[in-house]
Amino acid sequence: MSSQEEILSDARFSRIARDPRFWEMPEKERKVKIDKRFRAMFHDKKFKLKCTMDKRGRPVNYSSTENLRKFYALSESDSDLSEKDSKENMEKKIKKKKNPKPKREADP
Repeated sequence: MSSQEEILSDARFSRIARDPRFWEMPEKERKVKIDKRFRAMFHDKKFKLKCTMDKRGRPVNYSSTENLRKFYALSESDSDLSEKDSKENMEKKIKKKKNPKPKREADP
């Protein structure tokens, strides 16, 4: 840490501390905002990919939806809608599992 302080105190590099190009990005702005048209990518099976190795060949155990949540966020106006929709989708899935449609019998 002291080496970084020495660098910033050096006259040759002092402008780096004041230049906004080198500032860290605020956490609110790090994630890309996604509107309601693309909110299905958080819960759709087509976007879910189970990974067992990372790009360097090391073993890992995560899915691609974790990465999506890491880099993308719903816009504030749509985030409330997505929570409601995800709850409704879960309720529909539960109802489908509990009450399967009866199969039609063939007429003689």
